[in-house]
Amino acid sequence: MRSALRLSALSLIVVVGLQAVLLAQRKHPVSGRVIAPVMGVAGAGWLERPEREDEEQTSRAVAALKLRSGMVVADIGAGSGYYTVRMARAVGAEGRVYATDIQQGMLDIITRRLTRDRLPQIIPVLSGEDDPKLPPAVLDLALMVDVYHELAEPQAFIRRLKASLKPDGRLVLVEFRKEDPSVPIRPEHKMSVAQVRQELGADGFDIAEVIDVLPWQHIIVLKAR
Repeated sequence: MRSALRLSALSLIVVVGLQAVLLAQRKHPVSGRVIAPVMGVAGAGWLERPEREDEEQTSRAVAALKLRSGMVVADIGAGSGYYTVRMARAVGAEGRVYATDIQQGMLDIITRRLTRDRLPQIIPVLSGEDDPKLPPAVLDLALMVDVYHELAEPQAFIRRLKASLKPDGRLVLVEFRKEDPSVPIRPEHKMSVAQVRQELGADGFDIAEVIDVLPWQHIIVLKAR
């Protein structure tokens, strides 16, 4: 009996170990970039830290998006909804903001916020790792703030997201600058402009503009071909 239990425990350790190795080795099929792990719901407080505005100048990032009243936009990988609520105020009551996340716990936080702040234009969406689960051809803009580098199935996800953009819609990535070693973020959570061009280029996007007005991050604007 004890021998069987020891064997079972050993098998479990081996399986868990193999899973950890596979996760650690996940790489983008085009660039070979190591895919970073997703932040869990327990990290929501870090997204809402009071010093985030000073560190990342998030108000400047939102202003750079040039959102207008009535726009339909999406906050992809919205997390706690930090950018979601700011986008909702920018597009106004006539606009719409889809807030997507793969974690129901994050969407629960967003639901509480939209109720508290009276922002009915926010629509929470539980997405999949390979599918944002958004309607076709509705988005003027899709924003991904420090999210793209965590996509477990980046090519499938981006190609489906592309279908949700209007013909003139924009995909905007905000990513910590990999080119700058002084940016205090782990390397797997950074992206370079060259990586974005290579990976998103393979998925049918071209870089329209790189806006470097933030202390640590690129704002990379892409358009579908």
